[in-house]
Amino acid sequence: QVQLVESGGGLVQPGGSLRLSCAASGTIISINNMGWYRQAPGQQRELVATTTSGGTTNYADSQKGRFTISRVNANNTVYLQMNSLKPEDTGVYYCNAGVITRTNGGRRYLAVWGQGTLVTVSS
Repeated sequence: QVQLVESGGGLVQPGGSLRLSCAASGTIISINNMGWYRQAPGQQRELVATTTSGGTTNYADSQKGRFTISRVNANNTVYLQMNSLKPEDTGVYYCNAGVITRTNGGRRYLAVWGQGTLVTVSS
């Protein structure tokens, strides 16, 4: 069993900043990619940013230069620093991780999602 727990969402004014955190726990051998996705009201879930275990990052075009994803492998934690927030950044932010977990017979790959944290950018 592997869980992701997000925190750090809230209400912020346009131009403000927030930092999201996501911690993985459970029977974890290793974690490959970790990332953040956003689902705006009435919209599909979309990529915000991802990072590999080696630190290679990828961002959606609308977040480049404003958001920074980082991770601490030793703590199985990923962060999303969001600056210069805009109303269109509003949505539920979900953490995702590709986890190698232990099974009775060996190992198994799991794609795990967190429960989401709401970010509202409004004046």
